[in-house]
Amino acid sequence: MSVLAVPAMGMGYEPKYQPGFEHFEYVSPKAERGGELVLSGLGTFDSLNPFLLKGISADGLGLLVFETLLEKSLDEPFSMYGLIAEDFVLADDGLSVIFYINPKARFSNGSPIKAEDVKFSFDTLMSKAAHPQFRIYYQDVDSVTVLDDLSVRFNFKRKNRELHMIIGDIAIFSKDWLSGRDFSETDDVLPISSGPYVVDTYERGKYIRYKRNPDYWADGLPVRKGMYNFDRVTYKYYKDSTIALEAFKAGEFDFFFENYSKRWARSHEGPKYKSGEILKKELKHSNNAGMQGFAINTRRERFKDVRVRRALSLAYDFAWANDHLFYNQYVRCDSYFSNSELAAMGLPEGDELVLLNEYRDQLPDEIFTREWLPPSTDKKGELRDNLKQARDLLNEAGWSIRDGVLKSKQGENFTIDVLLVQKGFDRILAPYARNLKKLGIEMDYRTVDSSLYKRRIDNYNFDMVVTSFSASMSPGNELKNRFHSLSADSKGSANLPGISDPVIDALIERVVNAEDRAQLLVASRALDRVLLFGEYLVPNWYIDKHRIAYRDIFSYPETLPLYYDPITLLIKSWWIRPKLTQINTDM
Repeated sequence: MSVLAVPAMGMGYEPKYQPGFEHFEYVSPKAERGGELVLSGLGTFDSLNPFLLKGISADGLGLLVFETLLEKSLDEPFSMYGLIAEDFVLADDGLSVIFYINPKARFSNGSPIKAEDVKFSFDTLMSKAAHPQFRIYYQDVDSVTVLDDLSVRFNFKRKNRELHMIIGDIAIFSKDWLSGRDFSETDDVLPISSGPYVVDTYERGKYIRYKRNPDYWADGLPVRKGMYNFDRVTYKYYKDSTIALEAFKAGEFDFFFENYSKRWARSHEGPKYKSGEILKKELKHSNNAGMQGFAINTRRERFKDVRVRRALSLAYDFAWANDHLFYNQYVRCDSYFSNSELAAMGLPEGDELVLLNEYRDQLPDEIFTREWLPPSTDKKGELRDNLKQARDLLNEAGWSIRDGVLKSKQGENFTIDVLLVQKGFDRILAPYARNLKKLGIEMDYRTVDSSLYKRRIDNYNFDMVVTSFSASMSPGNELKNRFHSLSADSKGSANLPGISDPVIDALIERVVNAEDRAQLLVASRALDRVLLFGEYLVPNWYIDKHRIAYRDIFSYPETLPLYYDPITLLIKSWWIRPKLTQINTDM
């Protein structure tokens, strides 16, 4: 026996929006529709299929073209609402979930979305033709059963706290898109849309334009009212963000999401800013900041020793960088769940200590005796002390300086190849490289084009790379793609450091299978602590604001959601003011 099907579920709490709600609070049902939104893409693209490992897919496909079973609310930690599936029900034993398809749901070619399309989409994503991340993410799904035209059941291998909800994020596509082709050969085939837009025109690596589907089936649903207000959305591609900023100031596109503190402080200025033609704002958010850092590839022999990785972290001077490079805009990352209640703090105690004690013989003693903190250089002389400590750790690990160069016992020089995809980080790495030079370590860093960067990242062909592990307020299965041993050697995974640790694997399972919020907090803090003591990256920084600049052509709702990225918020909830909706036909 199962509980009644519902149109919404919250992860461990009652959803904010009750049945019969009219729209989300962060949208406006009075939004005007029309006009064209022009955005920037960086590097290039060569694929119209965002679900493949090979190639680089065009921006916007996932958000605009491929609809999902459920819609996630942006002002709750983790709540899902009916979209393609108007209702869903979790079995009492937690081992299956049934989705009931909205009978009005249609693809852009007019054909109805049926249960067999859901099964086909899932089975295709789990096949070897698709990106391997899906097989990791949904590994606890045993099978999919079509019950009738509008009902489909997902059967689980084991209970999983969030699996019935994250299945709602599966993109639904039509068999007709493949037209008998192998899925891996659809990179240049126009998708049949299940979402509000279809691909209009494109030129590989230069631009892609989407146009609204006038027959989009979900326009009247509460989860879509006030959303997707632009008639067309275009992404123009630029070689890097520096070139893109100049193009933005010249009026080539409409909205700029700034990630670089120096540019925010010094480059967003000029006549159009002074006149008000371009507006510059900081939007507050409550996102879990996660972790950004210089990921160290532990697949390389010289980085397998945790003492070596700690030494590399000790050589980074964040305080100097924040003062001289970042205009003191940032806070140091001190957790894989920075800026949230999920972060480990102090020494382990209470239920977290009980949990960690289960693995005590597999963990370093220091996890229980000292608090992990990123190396500090706030006070005078701290960097010098850190470098001395780093030198000693390297010596303990078998590395010593000979003729000014750090060498192994076998005579191998200690070098680090840092892979970059965007200009701007060279100014950050230069002072870090100077500090490493004092330890006898030679760091080489260079920016490569996006295609080469993706190939090298997918195949883990780097020593160190800048990476970011974003985090939700309810972490779960995504952790397997980032930190689990299953993903360590799976091409294209997010596990860039190559983390493979049985304790981390076990703690991820505890997070995924937590039965309530209290258990989730305990397991997340324990996992965070073990990851931190593994020294898998050199921690970077975060900011609790989104820095944006945009042409003064938009209107937007007064209410901001709690958890969001600015591009998604823009596309979903902003609109162009009346009399400014003329579509640009000059490409």
